[in-house]
Amino acid sequence: QVQLVESGGGLVQSGDSLRLSCAASGRTINTYTMAWFRQAPGKEREFVGVISWSGGINYADSVKGRFTISRDNAKNTLYLQMNSLKPEDTAIYYCAGSTKVSTNDASYAYWGQGTQVTVSS
Repeated sequence: QVQLVESGGGLVQSGDSLRLSCAASGRTINTYTMAWFRQAPGKEREFVGVISWSGGINYADSVKGRFTISRDNAKNTLYLQMNSLKPEDTAIYYCAGSTKVSTNDASYAYWGQGTQVTVSS
């Protein structure tokens, strides 16, 4: 089992930056694909970014060029650097782990509890 705990969310203004962290415990994440998803009020959960165990990266079009996903296997931690934040980025952000490389949340067995990001205009 992998336990995931997100942190770093908060209330920021449009154009600001935030860095989310996802600390893993229970198992090392170096052999897992790790991803960020988000869910805005009244909307379905959506894919944000993914990084495979080998370092392959993919992003949702809505965040390309603004968000950067990274992992520090030595610290067993996943990160999401979010720059040029927009009000439409407001959501609960979740980190997730999987043995598959996928942008589909159904492929992810391990989830954190989420961290709220609110971007004011």
